[in-house]
Amino acid sequence: MNKRQWLSVWGGVVVLIFSGLLALRADEAAAPADAPELLPVEHADCLFFRDQPERFIDRSARSRLRLGRDSRLSATTEQVTRLLSFVAADGGDIPLTSTQQTGSIDSYIFGALQTNNITPASKTTDWEFIRRVTLDLTGRIPTPARVLAFVADTTPNKRANLVSELLASPQWVDKWTMFYGDLFQNTATKSSTGLLRFPQGRNAFYQWIRDSLTANKPYNQMATELIATAAPSSYDEGRINYLIGGVVTGGPVQDVTDQMTANTFDTFLGITHVNCLLCHNGRGHLDQVSLWGSQTTRYQAWQLSSFLSHTQAARTNVTVGTSTQYYWSLLDNTTGFTTDYKLNTTTGNRPARVAPSGCKSGQPCFYVAPQYLFNGTVPQPGETYRAALARNITGDFQFARAAVNYLWAYFFGQGLVDPPDTFDPLRLDPNNPPPAPWTLQPSNPALLNALAQHFIDSGYNLKSIMSEIANSNAYQLSSQYPGQWDASWQPYFARKYVRRLWAEEVHDAVVQSSGLLPSYTITGFTDLGFAKPSYAMQLPDVVNMPPGDIGNNFLDSFLRGNRDDQPRKQDGSILQALNLMNNPFVEARLQATGTAASPLIAGNLTLANSDLINTLYLNILSRFPTGDEMTKAQAAIATGNRTQAVQDLVWSLYNKVDFVFNY
Repeated sequence: MNKRQWLSVWGGVVVLIFSGLLALRADEAAAPADAPELLPVEHADCLFFRDQPERFIDRSARSRLRLGRDSRLSATTEQVTRLLSFVAADGGDIPLTSTQQTGSIDSYIFGALQTNNITPASKTTDWEFIRRVTLDLTGRIPTPARVLAFVADTTPNKRANLVSELLASPQWVDKWTMFYGDLFQNTATKSSTGLLRFPQGRNAFYQWIRDSLTANKPYNQMATELIATAAPSSYDEGRINYLIGGVVTGGPVQDVTDQMTANTFDTFLGITHVNCLLCHNGRGHLDQVSLWGSQTTRYQAWQLSSFLSHTQAARTNVTVGTSTQYYWSLLDNTTGFTTDYKLNTTTGNRPARVAPSGCKSGQPCFYVAPQYLFNGTVPQPGETYRAALARNITGDFQFARAAVNYLWAYFFGQGLVDPPDTFDPLRLDPNNPPPAPWTLQPSNPALLNALAQHFIDSGYNLKSIMSEIANSNAYQLSSQYPGQWDASWQPYFARKYVRRLWAEEVHDAVVQSSGLLPSYTITGFTDLGFAKPSYAMQLPDVVNMPPGDIGNNFLDSFLRGNRDDQPRKQDGSILQALNLMNNPFVEARLQATGTAASPLIAGNLTLANSDLINTLYLNILSRFPTGDEMTKAQAAIATGNRTQAVQDLVWSLYNKVDFVFNY
């Protein structure tokens, strides 16, 4: 039986789901054609709305504007679960009359389900849970031995023990270094702005993120260091590379200050509309998008930007080998950087910054002093402006809200505010709802506030909030739903929403299950004491690998983004299916003989057919085959060339929906 025949025999092959997702995308794109015209943006030169408007519009506003479809996550989950080749055994019902501790995640989720008369899915099985949580916390699939030990464990707290074990693993550090590398946009090159950190700066930033997570550094401390640190070299002090990421070319220094400010408020407060307000007043532009934004002026945004007006980002040339490159410094109150934000520009990447009528250069009205608009505070005597900014941001309750919402969006597929960086500060308080037609923005405002408070109470401990999420019944619901699913239930999280594995996770699952590990050379990486990576989750960036075992096209086809102007996406594509079927990276791991043979295949060929099939399924899919799958596999292996049949079976498992989705 050849590979094409395996596709016809096996249910739930990956090409079907990718084709289905493309159909969803086509349907989404076709409806409606007039959506962009509904965006309340008057100026065609507003780059932020023109290129990626969906990034600035939360789900509730998007619904009013008829831009996109909010039920796609539900539709994908329905499609994937239908294509799974098995129906999971019932993991047990969770009563709506929740006995959960007051203030816990479950008390809010199940309380909302009960209020809205929505029955939750059953609890996920142990087989599903260990694969799900291992992928979510570490980016790896579980080892066969760990799967069997976990399923056989009869202790009542085994799931909590597993979560603790994963949070303490080095693989957790790998995964979350990648996650926060994405969030902090750590990359050697930003093509959209022409910024170069070079591999040395990128590696130093990677090391700082990794060291911070290894030490379980409080997140408010991480943010403070990224916002307030001054240092003479971005090669030696990795954390200054965060603000360096806001350097843009082609305009006055205010353009750099503004972009650093926009990045900071997006990353740490989840308020992407500051980027818009640094170009124009909110009124007339954000009226249908953000209630807060519609009432905020460009001058107030300049007051935020002024916190960085005393900061200089400068380049110093350095010779590396035969090439000339440069590192960055980030220093405060240097020559030329001791005055507040100036209103004197007529060129650059943003509209002219015009002083009030009659104001002349050198007069106080020509400068904008820093003021944190959410509480009106200014820098204290002797305090650097950036230290004041860090103090205000990390002391803002919105800082905790944004941090936990980013995590919720990752673990549940959709933020309580979604997209996670479109917070509207005037629509968050359930005790002070906004005026009609506006509604509260979070799908569960009380839960969002409780999570934020738990995060603060934990000392901004990232592992603590992840543990709270992973141990909740809400997280442990099955993706399969009994009865008819209503897409309008999506904001209530009555089931697990599937997610396609990240590009790095697909790569690493193939590598780990096959047992054939690559070794990648990263410029300057070993100079910092790191070993050559064997897993893509250990890469410091969207690294352009040399042709061969990995191939950039394999990782890029799974839309890993570029940490610049292309965000990581969950979209499907035919290229993803083709790469799983035909890419040399996968094909090389189907060899049964020779020095490059797959240990998974070569090491198990002598097993009896049923044992061999069980071993392959357990290694690749973290479960045993169903009765139907076992029957088909045994029949295929028993006829013709056994070795070839085993290779084809392994290939088919890599091409199943079960493999490429976390369900």
